[in-house]
Amino acid sequence: MLRIVDSFYVKSAVEPADYPASAYPEFAFAGRSNVGKSTLINLITNHHGLAKTSGSPGKTRLLNFFLTRYKLDDVEDTGFLQLTDLPGYGFAQVSQNEQEKWRRMVNKYFEQRAQLRGLFVLVDIRHPADKKDIQMLEMLRLREIDHCVIATKADKIPKTKQKKVLQELSRGLALGDVAIYPVSALKNTGIGKLTEFMESRL
Repeated sequence: MLRIVDSFYVKSAVEPADYPASAYPEFAFAGRSNVGKSTLINLITNHHGLAKTSGSPGKTRLLNFFLTRYKLDDVEDTGFLQLTDLPGYGFAQVSQNEQEKWRRMVNKYFEQRAQLRGLFVLVDIRHPADKKDIQMLEMLRLREIDHCVIATKADKIPKTKQKKVLQELSRGLALGDVAIYPVSALKNTGIGKLTEFMESRL
């Protein structure tokens, strides 16, 4: 089992020339503004405050890079991987110009970051499939970027209804065989599936 034992913020960037040099496997987090990307990164790393959370949707306008050290408990192995928090998308009060800047920034990241091993797309389990999330997933399929979907705030849906809700979300997002995992930051549940995804792609 992969377990992150140490982590720290490296830097923020917009242009590829400013990305931190790294030969380590990298995993990125994408989703609508305020869906909980920073909270999830803090949960995975067990490092409260590593990724700055904000009550103001659309505040994060940069790519934020974090370096982590992990252990594989079953084989007593250790190594490093990088996590990248992509700026949130879909906030209504962001101008068209800002949205276009976001598209260019993220496209450059996908084109330039050869060590990217997988991407987590976060969606809110309480809401039906959203057009912006569908567009992101289409972009990943076109670029053949490995990904899975994280349904955040799973504690808001009774366990007896989660399976049906996840099936409806999967259909709405046209996921096909792409996995969708429920996660609750409040109850600290679902993280094991995410670390399994990362471990299998190291």
